Amino acid sequence: MNPTLSRRAFILAAAASGLAAATPAVAAGDLKGVALSGPVPFSFDSLIATAREMALKPFVPTPVRGAELLEKIDFDAYQQISFKPKDSLFKGTRYPVRLFHLGRYFKSPVKIAIVEGGQSRDVLYSPDLFTLGPKARPIVNKLPEDLGFAGFRVHEGDTSNDWLAFLGAAYFRSAGELNQYGLSARGLSIDTTASKPEEFPRFTEFYLEEKPDALVIIALLDSQSVTGAFRFTCAKPRAVIMDVEARIFTRSDIAQLGFAPLTSMFWFSETNQRQARDWRPQVHDSGGLAIWTGAGERIWRPLNNPPTVMTNSFLDRNPKGFGLVQRDRDFTHYEDDGVFYDKRPTLWVEPKGDWGEGEVQLVEIPTEDEIHDNIVAFWTARAAVKAGQSFSLDYRLHWVDAEPYGPSGIAHVVATRRGNGGNPAVRDKASGYVKYVIDFEGGDLATRESTTNQAIPDITVSRGRVVNPFAIRVAGTDRWRIMFDLDAHGPAPVDLRAYLRTKDNKALSETWLFQHFPQQNSW
Repeated sequence: MNPTLSRRAFILAAAASGLAAATPAVAAGDLKGVALSGPVPFSFDSLIATAREMALKPFVPTPVRGAELLEKIDFDAYQQISFKPKDSLFKGTRYPVRLFHLGRYFKSPVKIAIVEGGQSRDVLYSPDLFTLGPKARPIVNKLPEDLGFAGFRVHEGDTSNDWLAFLGAAYFRSAGELNQYGLSARGLSIDTTASKPEEFPRFTEFYLEEKPDALVIIALLDSQSVTGAFRFTCAKPRAVIMDVEARIFTRSDIAQLGFAPLTSMFWFSETNQRQARDWRPQVHDSGGLAIWTGAGERIWRPLNNPPTVMTNSFLDRNPKGFGLVQRDRDFTHYEDDGVFYDKRPTLWVEPKGDWGEGEVQLVEIPTEDEIHDNIVAFWTARAAVKAGQSFSLDYRLHWVDAEPYGPSGIAHVVATRRGNGGNPAVRDKASGYVKYVIDFEGGDLATRESTTNQAIPDITVSRGRVVNPFAIRVAGTDRWRIMFDLDAHGPAPVDLRAYLRTKDNKALSETWLFQHFPQQNSW
């Protein structure tokens, strides 16, 4: 599972600026087959101090070295470059590390260092660390000796199976519990939905330290508007768990600063399959946004492929968690045995400490294929971000099969479908109604009978009206289904909200939210 050659790796690389902090070699040493610089004192606290000092000075970009030659390392040539396993950092340990070479899509070098006993030593670039094919060799051999690296990936023991990769800007990805790469995380997002071009911070330095049960990755982040120091404590007992400590310093005012950003792809699902001309039933890395609010409400928002860029905000205070989730694990619902969308990881953000007032923002961008990452979700504080501020944020990332803290004692949404409204035997399209069907499973729904009206649908819409709503147990299953028609004319989106409750208003399910676009109702 080499993320270097995935569609996402090349797309994300285009977002990375051509700037990096190059580190000159000191006295060379040798450790486990890799040449290293002389040791210098290092700690996470010292990197925080460095980031703080950098924020007081203007951003200084560092030119890319060998840019014209790197441009010649295209897709085909890059496929012929691979790090030699015998030279892996921390070889023979639980989490050995292999490095990525620079190329056309990854021109910005990063510093990579090993930390032992409070001392760091830079890993020195050499083409001898890589196996080179006939197309790549003549280009690589002409590159500068102090070229640097593009990033790195972490393996399971001395195997070819990698489960974590840092490559391009401030992006990183994990294969997760099901060993299949999918969505990405980022250190920070800046002005993703602001009325100016988005800024892409970069991790410019990495410091790797081996621990008995974890790999510690300390990273320096830099951009025009911010600096930062991050510490990732990463382990893969089964699922991939990353404890993140982020210390951020602002150089300038920022319209929108996104913390714990997640980036994914959604083309179509059973909800909007008619939008795509594709033989597969569904194509998406993530099916929905799940939120566990500070007040304890559980929210499920199926993802959309909207007609225009849409941003939705979910106000909260001290959220318990949020994530982009792949709930549907049935292979026959995707039928893709090449990229296995049924195995794409769920990524859950578990905040630690007081995050205060803010909002989870969901950004959905139209797409007509699966090669673009068109979904972004992140947390942003409600207060304005000014120059000279600092932020300290801790959280845990879970790269898992299912949400680590799923709805407890209540049902969750398992499917969202829509189609022509009205009676299917009549097919009265003239009404313009659209039918929504939401399936729920879990909690105590299995013990309830439809005939006794023990589960009541509670449905609200931002405009228009709900027609013929009802809830019923799906025959032969433990699932319950809400069905209703939406009567809403005009082009403006309609926000939908539904859940199951008892007669005395006790919630039986999580809250389903969706955004309806009338212009997409062409059947």
